[in-house]
Amino acid sequence: MKTESTKPSVVLCVEDLGISFRQDTGWQKAVQGVSFTLSAGESLGIVGESGSGKSVTSLSVMQLLPEGVSRRDSGSIVFMPGSTNERALHRMEEHMLRPLRGNRIAMIFQEPMTSLNPVMRCGRQVAESVRLHLGYDGRRAREYVLSLFREVSLPDPERIYRAYPHQLSGGQKQRVMIAMAVACRPDILIADEPTTALDVTVQKAILKLLKSLQAKYGMSLIFISHDLGVVAGIADRVLVMKDGQLVESGDVKTLFENPTHPYTRGLVACRPPLERRLRRLPVVADFTGPEGRGEHLLSESISEEERQQWHKELYSREPLLKVSGLSVHYPLPRSVFRRERKWFTAVDEVSFDVYPGETLGLVGESGCGKTTLGRAILRLTEPDSGSVVFEGEELTTLGQQALRRKRTSMQIIFQDPYSSLNPRITAGEAILEPMLVHGLADTRREGRGKVMELLERVGLPGEHYNRYPHQFSGGQRQRICIARALALNPRFIVCDESVSALDVSVQAQVLNLLNDLKRDFGFTYIFISHDLSVVKFMSDRMVVMKQGKIVESGEADSVYRNPSSGYTRELIEAIPGRESIQVL
Repeated sequence: MKTESTKPSVVLCVEDLGISFRQDTGWQKAVQGVSFTLSAGESLGIVGESGSGKSVTSLSVMQLLPEGVSRRDSGSIVFMPGSTNERALHRMEEHMLRPLRGNRIAMIFQEPMTSLNPVMRCGRQVAESVRLHLGYDGRRAREYVLSLFREVSLPDPERIYRAYPHQLSGGQKQRVMIAMAVACRPDILIADEPTTALDVTVQKAILKLLKSLQAKYGMSLIFISHDLGVVAGIADRVLVMKDGQLVESGDVKTLFENPTHPYTRGLVACRPPLERRLRRLPVVADFTGPEGRGEHLLSESISEEERQQWHKELYSREPLLKVSGLSVHYPLPRSVFRRERKWFTAVDEVSFDVYPGETLGLVGESGCGKTTLGRAILRLTEPDSGSVVFEGEELTTLGQQALRRKRTSMQIIFQDPYSSLNPRITAGEAILEPMLVHGLADTRREGRGKVMELLERVGLPGEHYNRYPHQFSGGQRQRICIARALALNPRFIVCDESVSALDVSVQAQVLNLLNDLKRDFGFTYIFISHDLSVVKFMSDRMVVMKQGKIVESGEADSVYRNPSSGYTRELIEAIPGRESIQVL
């Protein structure tokens, strides 16, 4: 007798959800008319840029939006609809929600360092949830948490149990958060940007871990990200959000192969393609705007002959920068019973040249030494040995005054634009300050005029001069940092993970801006990143680092197509959505 296949039951139903936030001018809509269902065992991806409403939607499911400044305008959120356990989450009081949160519905937040209690040991934080929801006593909770740590592949679970969050790497902290989220075997697991700013290899491991835990415990997963490439590796079905509304949905394969909405096509296209080199990365506005430039940009590639001719001219010049045998060591804490001091080698006898007008890509995982190398070249970190020759002058022996003068020619764009800007001074003053210090503007009035020009050059209106850092988006703050680096008319700029925490659409805008500035002003870059696809797009040559050493270097396209190192192959295989990126 033929039996009909049973359709998976629905575990969550969201209908016509509308959320607003209180502003000075009144209530501002953040989510409008959002409806979707989540089936048992399903992986649902929610994708969109910052401000699209995806995180607000997930926090609404958990009923974690702050009271007083947010409100539900419309809609319903029902857990286990149609079953004897049906719960209308949007109507439940706080004391009724508490047994559900972390138990039946759990969440992994975007930034584990701010989600974990910094003064509480990691094991105790997870054990607290286990004792509350499962009723385990102290000893049993500890044994269970250690088993969870082993399950999420944390090294040395006993040490991690006793460690504080600041003593763990980003990937380890995220695994602790995952252990906490899955401890009670929830029906629904919500992962809100759980891999943002992580190394691509760590990101790949986290995605693999989530998929294995989901299959093992039969959980339903809501995975939120700004990166369609990441979602492609984990989701069955995808919802695309823009300005608080759903603009497209469908299974992940169809969405990549045939996106129907211009916004979706823009999100797919703004990731750097791997098998060809575009002249300019398309951004979302190129697809959603009236001109329809996106398709045109996708058809414009740099030919192999053009690139060879450019490199022939580029490498016929004398190097602008020569790094020889550069090493940096950090002291390790002394043992109570051992007097001799041990040292950690962060950069181990690294040598390379950088040519005028070149972009040299520096790629590797966190801890490989790439940021320390960039800082040591500029002497923001003092090297222990080796040579750095810039424009024919040895930097390692320069006195402080001479080095200060030389720094007008060498600048750095840091990874986190918010922490590298003073929150108490305006954007314009932050750009003006180095000009006044180095005497590049005789008066504040003259300097202000130059700052206005720089703001316009990086795509920001001049009226932004008097705004403070917290009043800008992440992409705008990074543009301010770029303008500040340009203020001293440098020849050489180190870009240290300057796009790693940005939305992929904003990332494309900043990458295009850096290339435009390089073309217009003849800049030379060292471009540091953990994302090999971004480094490949930006670079003429690529240097791959591991444990303080260079393991491979060469022309960027050649390194990608024919990597000689197994480590480089791992970085290539970890590029998010590598197969799907080739679709367009």
